Amino acid sequence: MQIYRYDLHTHTSEASKCGLVSSKELVHFYKRIGYTGICITDHFFNGNTAVPKDLPWDIRVELLCRGFENAYEEGKKIDLDVFFGWEYTYGGSDFLTFGLDKEWLLNHPDILSLRLHEYCDLVHAEGGFIVHAHPFREASYIAMFRLLPRRVDAVETINACNTDFENQCADKYADMFELIKVAGSDTHSDKPGKVSGIQLNRRVKDINDLLNAIKNKNTDIFTMTL
Repeated sequence: MQIYRYDLHTHTSEASKCGLVSSKELVHFYKRIGYTGICITDHFFNGNTAVPKDLPWDIRVELLCRGFENAYEEGKKIDLDVFFGWEYTYGGSDFLTFGLDKEWLLNHPDILSLRLHEYCDLVHAEGGFIVHAHPFREASYIAMFRLLPRRVDAVETINACNTDFENQCADKYADMFELIKVAGSDTHSDKPGKVSGIQLNRRVKDINDLLNAIKNKNTDIFTMTL
């Protein structure tokens, strides 16, 4: 049986300050290691973004989406699916947001003024899907663990950049609250030591098809050492 693999958590140098690889290089890397598709989840404006803060909102949104759009065009050339998302940050806690698009962002210039639970409620009210990324990561920029089990749809229980202990804590957290488990690489370069993601036995049609497969628990999580 053929397996189709997708990474839900990747970054590009176009829009993430910590990104070390361009969208084009990223797409070719994932094609080379056998993935079917990736989600571009560059850091939002309240995180480690490469987008200047003093620009008009519409220009900032355009720059945020550039990594995805470049990756999408390159992906079409080499038959790699590329989907859109972003990594929203609140006090060091990160939340992957899917199912909404550039137009939605352009129409919501006030979202940076929202408190975290208000942001989650708005995303859900308008059809979005939220994954709590690496909820137990320990780092100098993270002041505390911030858990919202009733306001997220899934937990990233495997993050390829996390320690085994941090991932085990996330796995137990998902079990305690019966949350969906997903995995991602949190890729910032094309030379990671390992990658993660989700896999299923068919190719998805679009981001909504992928999210429905996750919601219906038709996916498995995996890790590969490179």
